[in-house]
Amino acid sequence: MTYKNPPTTPRKSATFDDYTLSEIRRAAATGIYDIRGGGAKRKLPHFDDLLFLGASISRYPLEGYRERCDTSVVLGSRHAKKPIELKIPITIAGMSFGSLSGPAKEALGRGATLAGTSTTTGDGGMTEEERGHSKTLVYQYLPSRYGMNPRDLRRADAIEVVVGQGAKPGGGGMLLGQKISDRVAEMRTLPKGIDQRSASRHPDWTGPDDLEIKILELREITDWEKPIYVKVGGARPYYDTALAVKAGADVVVVDGMQGGTAATQEVFIENVGQPTLACIRPAVQALQDLGMHRKVQLIVSGGIRNGADVAKALALGVDAVSIGTAALVALGDNDPRWEAEYNELGTTAGAYDDWHEGRDPAGITTQDPELMKRIDPVAAGRRLANYLKVMTLEAQTIARACGKNSLHNLEPEDLVALTIEAAAMAGVPLAGTNWIPGKNGF
Repeated sequence: MTYKNPPTTPRKSATFDDYTLSEIRRAAATGIYDIRGGGAKRKLPHFDDLLFLGASISRYPLEGYRERCDTSVVLGSRHAKKPIELKIPITIAGMSFGSLSGPAKEALGRGATLAGTSTTTGDGGMTEEERGHSKTLVYQYLPSRYGMNPRDLRRADAIEVVVGQGAKPGGGGMLLGQKISDRVAEMRTLPKGIDQRSASRHPDWTGPDDLEIKILELREITDWEKPIYVKVGGARPYYDTALAVKAGADVVVVDGMQGGTAATQEVFIENVGQPTLACIRPAVQALQDLGMHRKVQLIVSGGIRNGADVAKALALGVDAVSIGTAALVALGDNDPRWEAEYNELGTTAGAYDDWHEGRDPAGITTQDPELMKRIDPVAAGRRLANYLKVMTLEAQTIARACGKNSLHNLEPEDLVALTIEAAAMAGVPLAGTNWIPGKNGF
């Protein structure tokens, strides 16, 4: 009697998974690298790896329906005559007109204003819709200088000098020709329909001493009224924060690698920078070492999704957070209602990231007049305001459970970590122990 050997179950490689194989085939067929929007999609240590220690006997909780929990924050109190006062510590990150449609930018302004917070211009300049519907508007000053002019610097409520983004620290911007409409071309002084690349560094300084001169120049242009932010990609957060403070920044913004971009190389997004969680403690430590913690405010961005993320970031020592991708989702980005059209583009709702192509079915990351009609800036602004309200309520719920009457009273002592990596990055104990990896030589 003959027996056949039983077949071995086929096993795919963890190194050469389906996505990697498809990317090799795409590269072999086209000879160009992949470009996409968004932030890092790989799994990274994040706020989900931290837990709060709610009050019991050793701590006294606050009653959620009767006892107040403050959420306000003041940004830019170091030098500016007119620091920004916000009702909530959640701001809207810079996203350019050009990358986003005009109605989307208007909706961000409307939603931020309803929620009592700020929004930010992004590369490409300030639109009248955005300024008109934003009570508090931060004006980004980028290497490209697209759309930059002294008049708009003075019309802004704060100025953010962008040195880098979390999705691409050390990399420049990209806006492909299909999104360079007549209006975008006019604002950026560019030919219509021609690909646009922004420089990876500012042309008029090479280091922190020159940056200090530039910040003084911006202060003089705005009569020392406007807070000056400095935004850096999360690569070397300790030194970059310290140097930004030395240069005279009122606020430092640190953007982790989960932070999004309109378009850049996939290899950049997934392999350059550090997770947001890994950036916070070094940045806070830099401020503490300089005696500037809470005097220079710290904002972090990159992968903030809910009130728990907000509360954890504040507990680790930041003053506010900033959201970009989540804000777009609140407006209607990647909505399943457009699933059939996402399928036609070769993707699905929740995975669409070809924002550079200008074919967004939701009308958000496009300059197509017909697609832009799909977003109602009034309704979208209300959705964003609702989302910001829920995030704030969630953060307050956690703070009260920890016995805190202000979100800014949360502290590392309120946290534990679920993994050794998160414990080391956040500088809090591993759950069930008093061990903080890396402390005391262990």
